[in-house]
Amino acid sequence: MAAVAARRKDEWLALFAPDAVIEDPVGPSLLDPEGKGHHGHDGIGKFWDQNFGAVSRFHFKISDSFANGPCCANIAAITMWLGEGGTTMTVEGVMVYTVNDEGRITSIRGHWEPDRAMATLNMP
Repeated sequence: MAAVAARRKDEWLALFAPDAVIEDPVGPSLLDPEGKGHHGHDGIGKFWDQNFGAVSRFHFKISDSFANGPCCANIAAITMWLGEGGTTMTVEGVMVYTVNDEGRITSIRGHWEPDRAMATLNMP
């Protein structure tokens, strides 16, 4: 979260195993039409560019967290400021992280609903 909030792409990518997968959101969506996720550092880097490039600021609120073995599920609300005009959108969901024995992220699975997030769009 700290690397994303500070917009440090390279630092964020370094947290992932080479074969990591991001599904955010899980299943087919406008962000991933085939619903197969974003694979490896190249795919995850493109995910960053396509989805975080227009975000000028992030605020993360984790209301609860459940850790079991190599996984952690966070109940989160992520507010994003889009561009410089003050428009915001909040994504509420369950974000499931899995790590390998070296502590590198092997997967992130974001369970959230795009239509619900779009309903929070607030344009000043």
